[in-house]
Amino acid sequence: MTADLNPDPALCAALRADLRDAGYTADAVRAAWGPLADEAVGHGLHGPALAALAAQAAEAARAAGSQVVPDAAAVLARLLFLGVRTPGASVDAALPTVGSAGLVALGLATIDGADVVPQALVRPQDFVDAGGVGGVRGSVAAGGAGAAPDAGAGTSTGATGGDWWVASDLDEAALGGALPTGHVLGVGGASLTLAGLQLPTSAGRVLDLGTGCGIQALRARRFADAVVATDVSARALAFTRLNALLNDVDGIEVREGSLFEPVRGELFDRVVSNPPFVITPRRADVPAYEYRDAGFAGDDLVAAFVTGVGEVLTPGGTAQLLGNWEYRADVDGLDRVRGWVDASPVPLDAWVIERERLDPLAYAELWVRDGGTAPGTPGYAALVEAWLDDFAARGVTEVGFGYLVLRRAASGTPTLRRFERVSQPLGEGLGAHVAEALAASDLIDGLDDAALAATTLTVAGDVTEARHHLPGAEAPSVIELRQGGGLARTIEVDPALAALVGACDGDLAVGPLIDAIAQLLEVDATALRADLLPRVRELVFTGFLTLPRR
Repeated sequence: MTADLNPDPALCAALRADLRDAGYTADAVRAAWGPLADEAVGHGLHGPALAALAAQAAEAARAAGSQVVPDAAAVLARLLFLGVRTPGASVDAALPTVGSAGLVALGLATIDGADVVPQALVRPQDFVDAGGVGGVRGSVAAGGAGAAPDAGAGTSTGATGGDWWVASDLDEAALGGALPTGHVLGVGGASLTLAGLQLPTSAGRVLDLGTGCGIQALRARRFADAVVATDVSARALAFTRLNALLNDVDGIEVREGSLFEPVRGELFDRVVSNPPFVITPRRADVPAYEYRDAGFAGDDLVAAFVTGVGEVLTPGGTAQLLGNWEYRADVDGLDRVRGWVDASPVPLDAWVIERERLDPLAYAELWVRDGGTAPGTPGYAALVEAWLDDFAARGVTEVGFGYLVLRRAASGTPTLRRFERVSQPLGEGLGAHVAEALAASDLIDGLDDAALAATTLTVAGDVTEARHHLPGAEAPSVIELRQGGGLARTIEVDPALAALVGACDGDLAVGPLIDAIAQLLEVDATALRADLLPRVRELVFTGFLTLPRR
């Protein structure tokens, strides 16, 4: 039976001090068991890490010529990162202030004889702002070893980064089997993605819908005056409170409830959500995990979010979420998302990026394994077949996954509509890239062609050009522009557009540059303007070209 959490402020402060003094950081954990074991932990394999910790302790004992007290960070990595029972004497030495008794009082552990038995994980997690360009760094456990000291409370957007400890329920490797349905997930790949996508710009109030362990709320609070974190799970909210206290972060209020029910009538400048979007068969013999399944059929949860979020956004307010959408025999998945946006009673700008698609079998196997039921174990085949039956009933051929950026149109009329597929590996600073793209969209939308032609643009610093020649050919057959950061796009351009981009050094305006290029190519300048200006708008939005700062 999972222990009840007790997010006591004094005990959380004592634990924070002990973790800091022990040097329980992501870097320390990585160093303790090495890169191979680090990767293995990310695959749910704890054996290599435990072996490395044991070898490290044995070497320390040999060096000292006697039995020595294990390194505090190594003790905590075993107990709180891997979730392995540990001798109480070692735990008390590693946590001299809070001790094993404090862990028990917090609901993070129990005592069994001379051992401390973990009831939750507390993993270090480091994050980066880079002067306002932010994300959470992933490492161990597919989303997890960050680092340690106090993150501070709130809106220090000029900071370069910091460290958190994030508590969550024991994972399947620690449990040695399937997860309980009330499991509260730690920092995983999806939560890292959304944290990195969060806009690193100031906001008043932020809603974190479906907060889970609270990682998005912690991230949002760095740029916001206040955060309201909601979840249907009381245990998830307890973890969120505990993590806020553990990291000395104020300004996070928790509320229990589904979707927008806990905040009806309120408005937020920003909404972030890693909702329980996983498509799950609605059958009694299929476990419904709270962290990934909200009880909706198919992709109805994401549809409900998209159609409802406008009512809690301030004019110009932005929502960012992750989601799944179904492809059906007669409807493209992104067209279905477009329909949800159009159905919103509040006009929304929309930028939807599909990152991948899975066929029904691959999707079913992914989420059956995610729940801790491995191939070949009892019940695995029956669960996979339940998913396949559910998809067949709706004619689902594929499931898309991606990012949604929705904005309540400030003027009441949407100006941004992008539904695209981006499959290449992405660059750094996605949150900053999204913020810059939205700002560029607003600016470029306010310029007619004459104003755009009078604007001076600059090629972005991460853009490079590649030219491909056939053997012996003087002129290139393909010219590509490549983006190093952001969405890491590669686009094919013709000689005229390549020449324009190459000439955008902040000196001459776009119009005169096009006229000069037309003269060099011996083409009509008016026709070339009509051809290039729409493509210039696209290059500004996608970040290949930058507008003057205002």
